[in-house]
Amino acid sequence: MSGATDHAARRERLAAVLAALDLDAALVSGLRNVRYLTGLDSSNAALLVTASGDALLATDSRYATGAAAVCPDVPTTVDRRVGTALLSAAADRGRRRIGVERHVVTAREMDALTAAAGERLTLLDLGEAVEALRSDKDPQEVGHVETACALADEALAGVLAAGLAGRTEAEVARDLEARMLLLGAEAVGFESIVASGPNGAVPHHHPGDRVVQAGDLVTIDFGARVAGYHSDCTRTVVVGEASDWQREIHAVVAAAQQAGVDALSPGAFTADVDGAARRVVVQAGFGEYFTHGLGHGVGLDIHEPPWLTSDAGQAGRLPSRSTVTVEPGIYVPGRGGVRIEDTVDVGADPAGAGVRVLTTTTKALLSVE
Repeated sequence: MSGATDHAARRERLAAVLAALDLDAALVSGLRNVRYLTGLDSSNAALLVTASGDALLATDSRYATGAAAVCPDVPTTVDRRVGTALLSAAADRGRRRIGVERHVVTAREMDALTAAAGERLTLLDLGEAVEALRSDKDPQEVGHVETACALADEALAGVLAAGLAGRTEAEVARDLEARMLLLGAEAVGFESIVASGPNGAVPHHHPGDRVVQAGDLVTIDFGARVAGYHSDCTRTVVVGEASDWQREIHAVVAAAQQAGVDALSPGAFTADVDGAARRVVVQAGFGEYFTHGLGHGVGLDIHEPPWLTSDAGQAGRLPSRSTVTVEPGIYVPGRGGVRIEDTVDVGADPAGAGVRVLTTTTKALLSVE
């Protein structure tokens, strides 16, 4: 993780994309995308990047000092109306065809940008061009994700050692999150999921006041954030002795999860990776209970490209190096469910072909108190 991040090189990569799209410049409005390209973490900023690689940052007075320190190589204009300020600058500099992140801005913001563009500028959809660049991780980014995974793994070990029975789902979730922060995470990656007993049949159950009981399957989905980068892990444990049906679905999910990991490689079709895991679940007779895609990229956002799915609108190839989740699940209404999820470094070896699982908590069906 050593060494400074080369944000200028990232902007040059975007500039090459703009040239290929016949765009004079891009107005980058997504805050994670601005951070990726400049290093600035703020709640109000936008970045203009031209096809020649020049850049202009806009932010308000709260972040002006920070911008000067974090990205001194990028000229900054201080204006609360960051998007319209940058469009005005683009017009003044003779940039006419501007890519806009329509998937990021609100309808009201788009109306303001359209009004600011007037007849001087043509606004075109940039799409997820920056997110596509972000999906190809450098070693420093992978290192941050790995550190976040290690913190989360250690926190979960502490929670399981303390026992689950007699505690509410919400109490377990808050304990887990507190442990991640005490271990050095800058924040939790997302609201932790603790789903016990029949609540395990809800993939994104919100932890509530149900008390964990003997005989419950308990699905715990959690992650930490380090230097802006996230981890994502899910384990399902049993309180006390597991029943036959619990062992069965856990074994099927574990086999599917391993099949998904084994199918990962740089350049692999995401639909093929999803299919490798899904076939295991379908052949075991539980296909109707696996109701979501296999996984997603994880980095500056907890959910980001690439998407491990067979959906034609999102499927594609894995980049040369990415961090993705593999998380099949079986959710049986009224009974419970199992999900097993790892964060995985794809393209890990020097030749760019390796696969390394970053979440190290055992995937065996643990019996806890």
